[in-house]
Amino acid sequence: MLDAALYDDGSPALVLTYAWDRLLIDPVPGPRGPASFTGLRPITRSVQAVPADAKPITPAGSTLPRLAAELPQTLALIDPHHGAEGITRQLEELVQHLAPESIDLLDVGGDILAKGDEPTLRSPLADALTLAACCQLNAPVRLLVAGPGLDGEVPAEDLRDRLGASVLTLHAEHVQPVSSVLEWHPSEATAMLAATARGIRGLCEVRDAGLPVPLTDEGPTVHEADLDDALQRNELARALLSTETLDEAEQYSREICGYSEIDYERNKASWLGSRPEQELDPEATLRRLDQFEAEARSRGVSHTTFRRITEALGLSGNQREDLRALLINNRPEQYTSPLWRIAGHES
Repeated sequence: MLDAALYDDGSPALVLTYAWDRLLIDPVPGPRGPASFTGLRPITRSVQAVPADAKPITPAGSTLPRLAAELPQTLALIDPHHGAEGITRQLEELVQHLAPESIDLLDVGGDILAKGDEPTLRSPLADALTLAACCQLNAPVRLLVAGPGLDGEVPAEDLRDRLGASVLTLHAEHVQPVSSVLEWHPSEATAMLAATARGIRGLCEVRDAGLPVPLTDEGPTVHEADLDDALQRNELARALLSTETLDEAEQYSREICGYSEIDYERNKASWLGSRPEQELDPEATLRRLDQFEAEARSRGVSHTTFRRITEALGLSGNQREDLRALLINNRPEQYTSPLWRIAGHES
């Protein structure tokens, strides 16, 4: 979405990205590496593209092949299993191979600007690893933050003094190139970024914990931030600079932040694996939805995500698309793409 908005020159970007779909899509905790796929296409010695015909190896799951089929950008796989040093090596190879005109490090929400001790921080490891790698690259990197606060981790008001100039405010026309992807992709932060660009305002509840995220005029903004300042602020990223394995990076996260987000995924996967899957009974599901919406209204919530509804109703990730179809078919007036409007609230 940002590539089309900032660089609409007919040459789509290469997007180096994690295959880390959390447990809603991928039942295996943590990020996937190249060994978890078949059909990857080598770009350099350490970097492989994920084409549309690539497949995650069971039991792993990934949205990247389907994204590759629907988007013009080339998607390539960040491999965090060799720590920040391995990601830096990937970046160095790409710079040498592609000689890019620009390199942007993009974070939706802004938790890449965290210190590491914020009580609301939930998933600092991926951002800190990428920040540490980019700061060691012998090439200029522009750090961009889209949708301050929209990941439900560091509130937008806490980020204001860490953000630089506004680069862009996204509008509905910027969302159009990815509108088909938003119909199925589970990313909550991107969904809220797109929703605010389309003019949706209110309070959105996300994740299994039901975190409240304000949808404001600040939501669709994209800001530049200082890369070196971010590194100096981010204690975890500084600790990760010389890491050579993901296990090592995880241990630093436990020591500095008090937890590893992959440990959380391991515990949750174990719990989900021991729980019998509920049947998606339409009438019973809609009754449970009514109860969930009544409770959400009492909390002042105006919108939510399909991931949040799926988990709040006790359903599994592989039932999310069926649930989404059931809700939209029965109550289409509440679908404010790509979010769900809580009954009783105006969009």
